[in-house]
Amino acid sequence: MIERSGVAERVAAFRAFNRFYTEVIGVLREGLLRTPYSLAEARVIFELAQHDDLALTDLRRALALDAGYLSRILARFAADGLITRQRAADDGRRQTIRLTAQGRAAFALLDTRSAEEAQALLGRLGDAEQRRLLGAMRAIRELLADAPRSERFLLRPPEPGDYGWVVQRHGALYADEYGWDASFEALVARIVADFAAGHDAARARAWIAEVDGEPAGCVFCMEKDAGTAQLRLLLVEPRARGLGIGARLIDECIRFARRAGYARLMLWTNDVLVDARRLYERAGFTLGEEEHHRSFGHDLVGQNWWLALRA
Repeated sequence: MIERSGVAERVAAFRAFNRFYTEVIGVLREGLLRTPYSLAEARVIFELAQHDDLALTDLRRALALDAGYLSRILARFAADGLITRQRAADDGRRQTIRLTAQGRAAFALLDTRSAEEAQALLGRLGDAEQRRLLGAMRAIRELLADAPRSERFLLRPPEPGDYGWVVQRHGALYADEYGWDASFEALVARIVADFAAGHDAARARAWIAEVDGEPAGCVFCMEKDAGTAQLRLLLVEPRARGLGIGARLIDECIRFARRAGYARLMLWTNDVLVDARRLYERAGFTLGEEEHHRSFGHDLVGQNWWLALRA
């Protein structure tokens, strides 16, 4: 539960971000994007430009604008020759609105300048920073607008920066979800460092799952001995769970280990990781040895799971 002081701090941070972002995109200037139009007027023009004609009631619903305020905007647009208004052919009670050629030109100007401004802002950032920014924007939309999340993901080899992400996300997620201490992050760092320092690509491999251009999961397949491969560091971000990423990462690891000529695949986990154990069972792994141990600040039951790769 968040303390009242914590709530106040978060509210203040939220409001500070709003002030910062409105200043960055210039919505408080007298004319948006160096045009005669306010932000609300530009949104009306944008919405109308998405349709050949649009019912007044649909326009009001899409923008959630006060009826009187919207009426004044439309009256100005009509006087300036940006729109035409008429009664719907199938229902005389409904008013439809259409942009004129002059209105379409106003939209084209706004659209072009908006794209140029966005390009200029993104151009100040490197590729990784752009991806981080866009990922944060997607997160805001998903959290505040109930936007549907992407159902698509891809698997790829690790790229520069991904190894650090694997370590950081393991440390953060396991601390948050299980209360594990920094010794677990240290263990992950050693595993990743050993892999990154040099491995035989014919005997070891790693995959990063990516959703909307951002890392969302990972798994490593590493050599334990001549006949045994080990699945390590399976992780799926909470926002990407339920998409089948975990099962797909496990399948990739199994396929690689089989192609590499291993006789069996094993993994070490702990009994508290219930969701991961279900994935292993579905993939055909069976529980082998168990051992009580004190690690990562907790009393745990370590488990070895095994999968035969040869008939």
